[in-house]
Amino acid sequence: MAVAINPFDPKTVLLAKHAQHVVLVHFPIALLITAVGFDIAGEWWKRPLFATVARYNLAVAALATIPVVGTGLLAWQWQLEGHKLKGILLQHLVMGVISSLLIWLVWWMHVRTKDRTLRLPIELLAALAVAVTAHLGGFLSGVNAPG
Repeated sequence: MAVAINPFDPKTVLLAKHAQHVVLVHFPIALLITAVGFDIAGEWWKRPLFATVARYNLAVAALATIPVVGTGLLAWQWQLEGHKLKGILLQHLVMGVISSLLIWLVWWMHVRTKDRTLRLPIELLAALAVAVTAHLGGFLSGVNAPG
């Protein structure tokens, strides 16, 4: 007989082995994409306020990567009991760390320099890294599974 799980039970929500990672990961993704959009729009229409909006989005995105990376590492420890990673899971972990570092780098560049010639390509690289990481995560969660 199947055990009924209450989706509103705090134990179920807080102690699920990987649910937090799957939920939290959307925040830095959305914030980064929004920030890149605002920064490109600010450059296109010569609106410095858009770059400011991008900088604040990036700050929150960078901070949001901390619990995302943490919950990803916890899911690895809980689900795989710390076994050596390989294949798509290892690729997802490496790309996740690279994505997080790129988000922090872009935020730092926003704070430290107004020069957009190098910042915009790195923002696009960060968005690409996040897209690849999300794609790999989709395979791990079964969203992108064949069939």
